[in-house]
Amino acid sequence: MKRTVFVLFIGLASATLWGQDITGQWNGVLKVQGIQLRLVFHVTETATGYSATMDSPDQGATGIPVTAASFENRTLKMTVAGAGIEYEGILGEDGVIAGAFRQMGQSFPLNLSKKAVETAKTVRPQEPAKPYPYREEEVSFENAEAGITLAGTLTLPQKEGSFPAVVLISGSGAQNRDEELMGHKPFLVIADCLTRNGIAVLRFDDRGTAASTGDFKTATSLDFSKDAEAAVKYLQTRKEINRKKIGLIGHSEGGIIAPMLASRSKDVAFIVLLAGTGVRGDRLLLSQQEAIYTASGMSMEAWKELKAFNEKAFEMVVRSTNTEQLKSDLTDYLKQALKEYPDQKPQGMSEEQFIQTSLSQMTSPWMIHFIKYDPVPALEKTKCPVLALNGEKDLQVPAKENLEAIFAALTKGGNRRVTIKEFSGLNHLFQECTTGLPAEYATIEQTFSPAALEEMLQWINVQTR
Repeated sequence: MKRTVFVLFIGLASATLWGQDITGQWNGVLKVQGIQLRLVFHVTETATGYSATMDSPDQGATGIPVTAASFENRTLKMTVAGAGIEYEGILGEDGVIAGAFRQMGQSFPLNLSKKAVETAKTVRPQEPAKPYPYREEEVSFENAEAGITLAGTLTLPQKEGSFPAVVLISGSGAQNRDEELMGHKPFLVIADCLTRNGIAVLRFDDRGTAASTGDFKTATSLDFSKDAEAAVKYLQTRKEINRKKIGLIGHSEGGIIAPMLASRSKDVAFIVLLAGTGVRGDRLLLSQQEAIYTASGMSMEAWKELKAFNEKAFEMVVRSTNTEQLKSDLTDYLKQALKEYPDQKPQGMSEEQFIQTSLSQMTSPWMIHFIKYDPVPALEKTKCPVLALNGEKDLQVPAKENLEAIFAALTKGGNRRVTIKEFSGLNHLFQECTTGLPAEYATIEQTFSPAALEEMLQWINVQTR
């Protein structure tokens, strides 16, 4: 899944010092292995102290609520709830907070000031430049069942005809139509490649994101599958589209959603799974955590402790039938577990803050559905042609485990039109990489491997002849 790239939830509470007003907007640039991420804190005074929100403009995140911190003797200490992040900085008489950002055993300088900051311009050579050699149209369509309007971009080959088409389905988290993250626009690159080669592409903003309406926070993968279904139905109304040759390309969570829709709809002619999953959500999260933490240098002893801590919590979610009871059960478990695994609570964070943050994350509608969801039944019912691709260095959806599970489920259901391929040296975003760690994504100029693009294009051409 995509949401593990320095997703920051930083708390801030402070006071004034020698006339320095701590309220207002504080700006900084976090530099991590060549990545530059702007961070913006909006600090306001309340009746009981201070509160704040944070923006991460380069990740497209705004209004992130902040949590625990202290400000004493010129020193600001902050703990990131649930993300293993700590910040400590000293407010100088020049109005700059000079400090260090720590995560997963690594430390990086991070200074904050009230002056605006800019990052160096990144180069993304695969992003196409206008004018395009094809038609581009801003479109909108309805998911009548949900009562929402989804906005997107339809690209069509320049010539007249009845074209095969694909709907692009994004990964987890609120994504715009380009699936924009860490300075990359993978869906723009994919759409450009396919449309230049005679395939129409519809990509759209997730519900509640950018120009689409609806509430993203209360939606699950099942809801998103109905948004994708609305996109297919919209394409069927277009005279330029061959109704019998409409497929789906799903990345990460989109690779869960595509079989979900294909298994219940005869309108889907084929699907492409890019880093799709073949195991239940709790298993995926544990294997993802193990891969990322191990690659980041976490000791085996520390990983075993974290795994034991999370396994029990995930099991409780899987068994739950009532959210309020789940919250109560998880509260009791977390209180008891912290006695056995005290290191799982970040320093400087109270037990109550840790429990409330954990409950908020683990009992959201999306997370409950994701942890419980087993993609195998939908895969077994998927009868259309399937191409499943993954990168050998994918640490978010480990390739071997998931490709094998996808293939086994599809063939068990009687589907013989299945192609799977693991690309050496590619990460979760299908970039040629060194480590596969999410921290590396933004440092790589390449947005999407040309070899993976070509594999996908040629396979789709075969299905749509």
